[in-house]
Amino acid sequence: MQGRLVLRNCSLSRADGRVQRDLSVVVQNRKIATVGPDVEVSVLPGDWEVRCAGRLVLPGLIDCHTRLVNAALTPWTGAFLMKTYQDRTLHEWRVAESLTAGEVEAIAAYSMARGLKQGVTMFVEHLTAPSDVEGALHAEASAATHLGARLVNSHATQSVSSEDPATVAGAAQVESNARYAEHYRNHHLVRASIGFHSSGAVDDDVLRAAGSAKERLAIGAHFRLAENGDDLAATWRRSNSRVVSRIDRFGLLGGGSIGARALAIDRSEAARLADSRTLVALSPRSGLVVEGGSAFGSEGALIDQNLVGLGSSGRGSLAEEFAAGFADLMSLSRAGRLIDPDGLLAAFLVSGPAELCTMIFGDRSGSIEPGALADL
Repeated sequence: MQGRLVLRNCSLSRADGRVQRDLSVVVQNRKIATVGPDVEVSVLPGDWEVRCAGRLVLPGLIDCHTRLVNAALTPWTGAFLMKTYQDRTLHEWRVAESLTAGEVEAIAAYSMARGLKQGVTMFVEHLTAPSDVEGALHAEASAATHLGARLVNSHATQSVSSEDPATVAGAAQVESNARYAEHYRNHHLVRASIGFHSSGAVDDDVLRAAGSAKERLAIGAHFRLAENGDDLAATWRRSNSRVVSRIDRFGLLGGGSIGARALAIDRSEAARLADSRTLVALSPRSGLVVEGGSAFGSEGALIDQNLVGLGSSGRGSLAEEFAAGFADLMSLSRAGRLIDPDGLLAAFLVSGPAELCTMIFGDRSGSIEPGALADL
């Protein structure tokens, strides 16, 4: 778009809760250039003026762990949720094996458009499309670019034996993911991370390849992290270690990395995640429905130092995840196990996701001030 975008007569909410009115926000080159009173901001020839009529302008939401395509193909039903964790995972994999790049682009575009209507401007996607990893990732990038959405995507590689000859081995899928990531290293809207499904679903060859690619490209990793006892047990059988220590051993933690769910981590593992600045993407509603029990599992990820954010897991909306998280946080607080539920809620929605965006794209995020990304 040529010229500046000028939002006139809008309202902004400040950190202390005050609402300032009669303001203008000027966007130029995808960043906020000016914020000031309407009377002090001029509309220049060639500008695009939007009259907000006093409406509140807020930073866009970030979905820190979503499955734009795969969740749409395996909707929740009672019969599906009553399957074992291994059977659910295998069923999802077999459905994903038949995906084409064209189907991925169509479903991803629909899911992102729905998210944009709900205020989500950045999607951290964990895709499974083993028959065409690189093509499917490119298809999602194309959909995001056409919609103007910010996207960070990766492939949820597994070490799964398959009867489909088109499905390549796990380490080769990681390399396909890495080639895609190289292509989008400096894109203004799309970036990539190195993905794998979970510790319990991959062998050491996949983790070794993922760690090597992550180091070579200087990007993050994306994986499901200790989402239940089955993941813990499978990891122990493979490596005689717990999930976080195994993933850490291959260099897959760190700034820009995302560990989703984290329902079965202990306090020492949470401390290691905090030290590494790995973001823990929590999906409290999904945790309640799929695994049962507390929305936050062992609560290890809720220690003050952890970088946390909300993820929809591709099921429903961030608003639904927030509502489920709020209910569980209040239950924990009333029991004396948390002292600052409001601070955690702010971290879920704003500060944690904004820090992740800044790590990946290099610009300030999560605020409406000059120099910040204009994801509004």
